[in-house]
Amino acid sequence: MSDKPIYVTQPFLPPLEEFTGYLEQIWKNKTLTNGGPFHQQLEKALCDYLGVEHIALFNNGTIALITALQALEIKGEVITTPYSFVATAHSLLWNGIEPIFVDVDPNTLNLDPLKIEAAITPKTSAIMPVHCYGHPCDVDAIQEIAERHNLKVIYDAAHAFGVQCDCGSVLKHGDLSVLSFHATKVFNTFEGGAIVCPDAETKHYIDQLKNFGFVDEVTVDIAGINGKMSEINAAFGLVQLKHIDAALEERKKVDLQYRSLLKDIKGIRCLEGSGEKFSNYSYFPILVEEEYPITRDELYKKLKDNGIFARRYFYPLISEFPMYKDLHSSVPSNLLVASDAAKKVLCLPIYPGLMSEDQERVVAVLRSPFSR
Repeated sequence: MSDKPIYVTQPFLPPLEEFTGYLEQIWKNKTLTNGGPFHQQLEKALCDYLGVEHIALFNNGTIALITALQALEIKGEVITTPYSFVATAHSLLWNGIEPIFVDVDPNTLNLDPLKIEAAITPKTSAIMPVHCYGHPCDVDAIQEIAERHNLKVIYDAAHAFGVQCDCGSVLKHGDLSVLSFHATKVFNTFEGGAIVCPDAETKHYIDQLKNFGFVDEVTVDIAGINGKMSEINAAFGLVQLKHIDAALEERKKVDLQYRSLLKDIKGIRCLEGSGEKFSNYSYFPILVEEEYPITRDELYKKLKDNGIFARRYFYPLISEFPMYKDLHSSVPSNLLVASDAAKKVLCLPIYPGLMSEDQERVVAVLRSPFSR
């Protein structure tokens, strides 16, 4: 069995020769950014693939989140999850908005709709749920609450590329959905992101916001930001898109094999899958329960000592970082499920190209504490 390092994720890289033709065309076009031809092609191709009507590309998902909040003029307080990557809450702080953390569902680790309503105050202006690990939130319940209280909904859909729900693309839900195309994501453009917009007018406004607020060469009428995606990133996305279905199929096989290999290991719990239609297999989280012979952190170190680099994702909770820990909604007693999950979670390696024998090597380490 190989002893090569196994990382929690590996960016999918298509054959280099497929990318070089695009690079040559960029040099010929002499257009490197500012909505060039490949940028426009990628927006259209993504709309077609994802089943949405309007997409605004960005240089990364964090700037896209910040801009989405600006576009909807969100102020005051926003209800969100502590169980996410820090960019979710950071985007609120950068807009002068107070995050209000609410606990998560124990089965999905998504924002728990049953906890949202109690957190609403006169200052609440929006809800920002996260489709954690690419598993869809309870979008209908969240929308019902939002409509009853006149709140906006912005989905952090960083993990949810290509994910479906009963009515089609999960990205159609909420007022806006924000994607990340970072190198570790299912679909990547090296660095990148996007906002899924409900109509052409919203997309036009967001496109203006991401380009400093320019109307024309001499007119700026809103305080925008520089969020534009370069032609090189867009070209890489076009190449990636040609291989995305094969990549998703490989991820599915890895997911299914893990579930088979892990099913009889006491104290290791796999999160419930969303089903083939509703998942993009972007991560493979397990929860290390009390019945397991060693702690989660001991298992993490044991894997690392064997050249297997898993990730405690998400740990610590966002609410435990210095800029958030003093918020009234950050007290651990308010976030019991999220706190418990953060102490137990471990994301195992999953990516296209992960060999069956590599998975067996990972699982052999998980079994090893029982052989003492």
